[in-house]
Amino acid sequence: MTNRLVTLVVFVPLAIVLIALSVANRHDVTVTLDPFNPGNPALSYTAPLFVWLFGTLITGLILGGLVTWFTQGKYRKLARTRKAEADRLRQQGGTATDHTAQTNLPALH
Repeated sequence: MTNRLVTLVVFVPLAIVLIALSVANRHDVTVTLDPFNPGNPALSYTAPLFVWLFGTLITGLILGGLVTWFTQGKYRKLARTRKAEADRLRQQGGTATDHTAQTNLPALH
């Protein structure tokens, strides 16, 4: 139910805005990678403006995600070591409780 609500509230208006942006910006724009010779056809690319906008947006999202993933590597490593230590202590605790259960029995003399 919440997934459907999120879809209706967030993604449908976002799709409408993106479609409107695409229709409004469908004229061709030339992007030149050579600042000294802008007329060089080998380094000039022509595409509709919305393609450049969406390409820039997608590239930024991917690069931002990768940078975030790499910078959080130390926290993932810390979580892995703490999980391994917790598992080790849990195993030691299980063997210790078995041993103490046997030694805490009353002596039969």
